[in-house]
Amino acid sequence: MKWTQITIETTCEAVDLLSAFLDEEGVLGIEVDDNVPLTDEEMAAMFVDLLPDEMPTDDGTAKVSCYLDDSFDKEEIKTKIKNELERLSEFIPVGACNIIESETEDVDWMNNWKAYFKPFRLYDNIVIKPTWEDAPSDVTDDDIVIDIDPGAAFGTGSHETTRLCIGQLKKYMKEGDLVLDCGSGSGILSFVCSNLGAKEVLGIDIDETAVHVSIENREINHITEDQVQFLCGNVLADKELVQSIEPKYDIVVANILADVIIPLSGVVQQFMKDDAKFICSGIINTKEDEVRQALLDNHFRIVDTVSMKDWISFVAEKDN
Repeated sequence: MKWTQITIETTCEAVDLLSAFLDEEGVLGIEVDDNVPLTDEEMAAMFVDLLPDEMPTDDGTAKVSCYLDDSFDKEEIKTKIKNELERLSEFIPVGACNIIESETEDVDWMNNWKAYFKPFRLYDNIVIKPTWEDAPSDVTDDDIVIDIDPGAAFGTGSHETTRLCIGQLKKYMKEGDLVLDCGSGSGILSFVCSNLGAKEVLGIDIDETAVHVSIENREINHITEDQVQFLCGNVLADKELVQSIEPKYDIVVANILADVIIPLSGVVQQFMKDDAKFICSGIINTKEDEVRQALLDNHFRIVDTVSMKDWISFVAEKDN
């Protein structure tokens, strides 16, 4: 099958915001090509060892590509991208802004990314490993190893937003807690919670493909349905689903876009125990104030705020 590839020539500063915009438009894949060198910490975490002359030269430019099938109006998408670049240009450099259209076979993009998804370490004892890679030689019996094949679902675990969530889960989750994972994607956070001692995890995602992928990943990681369950649904729109979720959760975690967290903050308390924590991430720093205000307006008290690069994570509890 032929796919349309749209490539935007932009800057590294615009990559995250542009990628988030494309994701909201529902494109079928997003690929980023930049020359930002890995830090020593990142190379160690990802088990990468490069010589100095192998490191790329960072000139601040980047290319963001997305993929469309015949269901998309290509000209409409390109117009929306142009308008978004103009909007972003008001507060960050957006570079050349060239929008290039080309054709590609699905094998070109659906599998090539796998060459860049390597095992990496999250914090001190959590290792994320793609299913097609061997475990790194320094993995010990004390490490939690999560095997993941993201497939067409969002979530390799390497993004700052996932790292922020996992750090806060390690800080606030207790042995035996019940956890609700809103926007569970490929299942990474759900599996981490289970391995950290959660008694029961429910992952919910609006995307049927993501739910299918997460169930496959659950089997790969030898986790039972009693430990981690996945459902397809939209807690912002499906009243029947909302009514079926008991108010029993000690932790609700949501690693999704700020524009979803804002309305979610008006719904999520009904799933939480009185002393539960709401951990939310996926918040670009330009949306920090909007999300904070939404939490406050919906009777939350913010108890912790952490950041990593351009991303923010809040921990909130009911303001009784």
